[in-house]
Amino acid sequence: MQRRKLVAIAATVVVLAPLVFFWQRSLVPGNLSPMAMGYADYGGGPRMAAEHAGHERDLSTLTVAADRRPDLMVRLVARKERFEVAGRGSVQGYTLNHVSPGPEIRAMQGDLVEVTLVNESVSDGMTLHWHGVDVPAAEDGVAGVTQDAVMAGKTFVYRFVVRDAGTYWYHSHQQSHEQVKDGLFGPLVVTPKKTLPGEDVIAAVHTYNKIRTVNGGYGERRTDVPPGSVVRVRLINTDNGPMASWVDGAPYKVVAVDGTEVNQPPQVSGKSVLVTAGGRVDLQVTVPADGTAVRVGLGGGPTTLVVGPHGGAAPTGTEPRARVDLLSYGKPAPLGFDPSQADRRFEYKIGRRIGLFNGKPGLWWTINGHQYPDVPMFMVAQGDVVRMTVRNTSGQVHPMHLHGHHIYVLSRNGTAATGSPWRVDSLNVEDGETYEIAFLADNPGIWMDHCHNLPHAAQGLVTHLMYEGVTTPYRIDGSAKNKPE
Repeated sequence: MQRRKLVAIAATVVVLAPLVFFWQRSLVPGNLSPMAMGYADYGGGPRMAAEHAGHERDLSTLTVAADRRPDLMVRLVARKERFEVAGRGSVQGYTLNHVSPGPEIRAMQGDLVEVTLVNESVSDGMTLHWHGVDVPAAEDGVAGVTQDAVMAGKTFVYRFVVRDAGTYWYHSHQQSHEQVKDGLFGPLVVTPKKTLPGEDVIAAVHTYNKIRTVNGGYGERRTDVPPGSVVRVRLINTDNGPMASWVDGAPYKVVAVDGTEVNQPPQVSGKSVLVTAGGRVDLQVTVPADGTAVRVGLGGGPTTLVVGPHGGAAPTGTEPRARVDLLSYGKPAPLGFDPSQADRRFEYKIGRRIGLFNGKPGLWWTINGHQYPDVPMFMVAQGDVVRMTVRNTSGQVHPMHLHGHHIYVLSRNGTAATGSPWRVDSLNVEDGETYEIAFLADNPGIWMDHCHNLPHAAQGLVTHLMYEGVTTPYRIDGSAKNKPE
């Protein structure tokens, strides 16, 4: 009998020991430095130059000069509270200055913007990330990478220069998959020094607890403008999935994508344009002179934006089957660098496999075959021309977002770009698609490169672009409770 017990115990150990080993190995460290994550991928370029050894730059010093006075000062107070969704009643979530979306921040190109964040009652802490704005690294607002989370009762000041005119937005990057969904976001617009003609309308699309809204309101939302007005509609997709948009009642042009003006955009009729998660698209439309209005479709459903004279009727249509292809839309123009002379060449292969992640069994995302945090860190030096192949075989679409930089799309599935330079910070990568992209490494720091379907990022679809010689004192989780995704 004793022998049988020993044999049974030994058999149990043989079976369970590998499971315990793999369970422990899957746990994400509780005090993780971004610099110690994964493994370094140098993309065929050199490792850290000898002259940089011992002369590292602390990321927290990569800021705007302290003696420059701000051109625009904003104060945002974050609270956990109920707020109104126009047309549907109140919901529980988070607000900035008692509203969600948060207040529109509108600056002029070249302005130094200073934003004071006051966390009054967000108990898990929060930050503000300036989505699409290529800020200095210390101002990027990622908990555990560029700062510690701002806990309840604390204040943090962001300072950055808005160098590129365009449509952007801001949102929390602490537990972002929960906090953005529940209201911690708002629009940010940078206008050029030369005034744009016509009217300017923001359309920030967001889903609160299954309630799809535009600018915080459900159903048909109207903006009154005179007949014959030329209107720029700034679409901002703050949700986790792609959104098709189109115009009923008049042709339109796609005049900007992710803050970059399209070169010689042609007129569009009978087509929609895709706005990826986190992405922005500016449409230009001329309201009819006959007193009618136009309707901007926002992914289908009852929530739409009507633009035109007060009381003007707007046609109701359905999403067109045809779609604007930004790979060939507009006319070519110089990029400002030569992608064929790349200093680094990387692969970013998105997959999925059965296994354990942080102790939980499931089907988890992989990058180049590895699970977070054992993923490649893409290493660059300032001034590098970088090429990257982004390939998705995971079974789902991924809106890929690189912080601190904009990328140019060179090709999709082997078809070269022939239109206006397609410059984005958020790229919709469908299952089965392969993109060739390029960018100039011109903003030193440690930058997240992740899926902006934020639950995907929370499940490990995230890595970093890392500049040689740049370090960070911040840690993911740890005593500061930093949880960026």
